[in-house]
Amino acid sequence: MRLEHGRTDPESYRTGWLDAAGLRREVLDPFALTGRYLPTLWDAGLDRATRARHARTPEGAVLLLDGPLLLGTGLPFDFAIHLRLGAAALSRRTGEAARWTLPAYARYDGERHADVVVRWDDPRHPAVQVRSDRPASGDG
Repeated sequence: MRLEHGRTDPESYRTGWLDAAGLRREVLDPFALTGRYLPTLWDAGLDRATRARHARTPEGAVLLLDGPLLLGTGLPFDFAIHLRLGAAALSRRTGEAARWTLPAYARYDGERHADVVVRWDDPRHPAVQVRSDRPASGDG
């Protein structure tokens, strides 16, 4: 499904490039149940799955997960923080080869999935916004 509409389809990028089921199966669920997880799933540079071995977390570990367009996928996050770039800042920071992704980010920005949003246009001066309208946990 990821490349069904070509390599530069913004909607496919927004909804199909993340293997949410694999992330849940190989990282989130095992981490929560047994403390074991796969530290990597995909090598973006090689555009293929990694061959990582399972790792074990120490007692009381906290999993921090980051990635583009990660929220709103139905993953069961306990707490979500979104680092938001305004359209102008995002456009300035996006290289020519990735500019086709901008419409996906614009649509994603209109969705509400985080407990806290940090405006990140200027990382030297972040602005924190707490959202009270986030969907229930599990709609992450």
